[in-house]
Amino acid sequence: IYWRNKMIIKVCGLNNGDNINKLMKLDLDFMGIIFYEKSSRFFSSAILPKSEKKYVAVFVDESLDVIKKLINIYKFEYVQLHGNEDEKFCKELSSFCNVIKAFRIDDTFDLNDIEKYSKYCKYFLFDTFTESYGGSGKKFNWDLLLNYDHKKDFILSGGINLELISSIKKLKNQLPNLIGVDLNSKFEIKPGLKDINRVKKFIKSIKNENT
Repeated sequence: IYWRNKMIIKVCGLNNGDNINKLMKLDLDFMGIIFYEKSSRFFSSAILPKSEKKYVAVFVDESLDVIKKLINIYKFEYVQLHGNEDEKFCKELSSFCNVIKAFRIDDTFDLNDIEKYSKYCKYFLFDTFTESYGGSGKKFNWDLLLNYDHKKDFILSGGINLELISSIKKLKNQLPNLIGVDLNSKFEIKPGLKDINRVKKFIKSIKNENT
């Protein structure tokens, strides 16, 4: 199977400055900072280390005013909406930054319902449906994505670990619009603190054509 090995790597749920500094040195693309107070990975510090990587600010059903305020403070270029935000909200926000719209997938989710978001989003992100809005460590049924026929590129999330690399590669060969993966709870020492070696190992393997 031909393996196109360029994948966007996003590591999400970071709230430790020293840990962020170490992750910056790895070959990854995005670092997710969660501004959802109910999350165990909530970013409460006023200081965010400067980085050449792209920060993604993650919100759940937050007001536009609060999001715009944090964009101004931290100069975020990307915002991920992980709640029940509608396409009008995405449209408004897209005039300030790049929008990644997350959808929480279960067996009842209708992939046809999301086309209306397309023109306002840079990427879609597919995560496992849970009441806690992400970071559950649970994988959804990826076979559901085989019905995905939209043009919008998407990032895969939800319970991704080192054992799933070959499955991710297989899925990418079936779905060219799969352009990235989102790493979170399976790469943690504790919520908000990532295991650098585990992340490094994943990145090396996902970019290796022979795995």
